[in-house]
Amino acid sequence: MGCGSGACGTNSKDGTPGGCQSHGSCSSGGCNRMNVHDWLANLPFSDPETGCRVIEVSFNNGSRKDFFRNSTLHLYEKGDMIAVEGVSGFDVGMVNITGELVRLQLKKRRVDEKSPDIKKVLRRATETDIAKMLESKSREAQVLIRSRAMARQLKLDLKMAEVELQADGRKATFFYIADDRVDFRELIKLYAGEFKVKVEMRQIGARQEAGKVGGIGSCGRELCCSSWLTDFKSVNTNAARYQNLSINQTKLSGQCGRLKCCLNYELDTYMDALQFFPEDADMIEMAKSRAFLVKKDIFRNLMWYTMPDSNKQYPLTIERVKKIKELNKQGIRPEDLEPVEIVSNKPKEIEPTYADVVGQISLKSLEKTSRKRRDQERGSNQPRRNKQEGTGNAQQAQNPNRNHPNRGAANQPNRSGVNQGQQAGGNAEAGNKSAGQPPNEPNRNQRNNNNPNRQQGPNNNRNRSARGQQQRPNQNPNNNSGEKK
Repeated sequence: MGCGSGACGTNSKDGTPGGCQSHGSCSSGGCNRMNVHDWLANLPFSDPETGCRVIEVSFNNGSRKDFFRNSTLHLYEKGDMIAVEGVSGFDVGMVNITGELVRLQLKKRRVDEKSPDIKKVLRRATETDIAKMLESKSREAQVLIRSRAMARQLKLDLKMAEVELQADGRKATFFYIADDRVDFRELIKLYAGEFKVKVEMRQIGARQEAGKVGGIGSCGRELCCSSWLTDFKSVNTNAARYQNLSINQTKLSGQCGRLKCCLNYELDTYMDALQFFPEDADMIEMAKSRAFLVKKDIFRNLMWYTMPDSNKQYPLTIERVKKIKELNKQGIRPEDLEPVEIVSNKPKEIEPTYADVVGQISLKSLEKTSRKRRDQERGSNQPRRNKQEGTGNAQQAQNPNRNHPNRGAANQPNRSGVNQGQQAGGNAEAGNKSAGQPPNEPNRNQRNNNNPNRQQGPNNNRNRSARGQQQRPNQNPNNNSGEKK
């Protein structure tokens, strides 16, 4: 419906689409609300003089249309902005359709092509005409708000739906909705004195109001009354009954609050199909009891019946129902309804099966998983920890008496009879080996000192005394051995 030049749905302040490169005057007509495709525009004619000189012009983005006679020598095409005759002035509109298609519209509206009441086309709209039109359109919102307040002050039972100003600003048309007749003579005087225009009051219905406002229907598309529908036929609930629709006012009503116009679209097709169904088949006599009609399946040509002693519904063909009715006229009550077995063509959906696993899931598997993850993390951190321990041992080997719990053993008195050099050497050796021993195991030096029966050889004593002398400078200077450095 829209043109391919830009975003036709976004309207700017002047009423033209914001992204339209043709400024709202493209030949597609997609910017108008009641757009029409001229499918006879490109047909050749043998005699151009016999062509239709009447053109259809749309105003206010297609909310209002009217016919005008083209008495000029110019040929106008769809989308051209032209100036036409108005009430004591001029008005500016857009050409909607031209040519032979206008004659079809004139016949549909029952308007004589040669009628003198048809107004004339003045000229092609100039920049001054369009500027005046935009200035008048900018006042419509304020005039509408003020007119509603004035009608409320007079306590009139009407609703002001829309106000349309003429391009030159000399006339204003007020569209209102009212259930009953309204005496608005005093209101017209107030409007004329307030807005300084010639006032015309025009009553419309709720469907016309929805067409002027526009919107999206429950089908997801634009409202029919605002896109293409011009004739509003009466709609009643019988149209819903014939189509086997549930009588629900909420679902059957449109945005205007009335029954949807689309209920009449397929009504003729349903009426033609219902001609083959028997009319007096609401109840049939059976041997057990009576069977009552529940619904008619028009698409399958089936009639559904139910029995009083059962909640089950039985589908019967039209031929079977007619045959039972003939037997009932003869006083015969058949034993069986002979229902039809309905086979669905739709693939049967397989429902997913769910098992109750409450209490069957063991937490041992989760514990094993968490334990394995912990062991893996420990294994990845073990080489780093060993590397740190190796560095600490090297530093401790250089200075074994630093932060060692047995570094004061050399300061104690010599109870076992060994010399101080042997004790110092034993402590130094114990300090070098204690880093790799378990905490609960006593030092080797302590075990040797506690065992008096164990004798050490002279070589061992000499070696240990030498090692003790080498380690003496690193001992605590506050010792009680009495030796000087």
